Amino acid sequence: MKASTFSFRAAVLLAVAGISLGVYMGASHDHTMRAVHAHINLLGWVSLFLMGIFYKLHPALDVGRAAKWQAAIWTFGTVVLASAIAGIYAGYPAAEPFAAAGSLLLLADLLLFAYLVFRPAGSTAGDRVAAPAE
Repeated sequence: MKASTFSFRAAVLLAVAGISLGVYMGASHDHTMRAVHAHINLLGWVSLFLMGIFYKLHPALDVGRAAKWQAAIWTFGTVVLASAIAGIYAGYPAAEPFAAAGSLLLLADLLLFAYLVFRPAGSTAGDRVAAPAE
């Protein structure tokens, strides 16, 4: 599976989770988990979907292992962080190390994504498409 396809699918699933949590909070008038809702939607839906667009625009990178790992790690890190934040807000301070681990994992993965975005020209074979002949 291409990195873009994985990113789009995971982003949509996380959007469903984030919006469902928002609907529950609105219906119950209990907004305790608003930080969880925000993290799932911003990291899981918005960021991951934008990463998928980037990969779609770079076909050679889209099929590469680094991009696939980056998308998978981002998804996992988002789930870990959001779950840990939920635990913290539910009164389980033991979840704090998991929130820290999820945050650091996402930071490291963002650095990988930054490398993929700013990588030296030509470091991924076939990523550049020649201009059409005039």
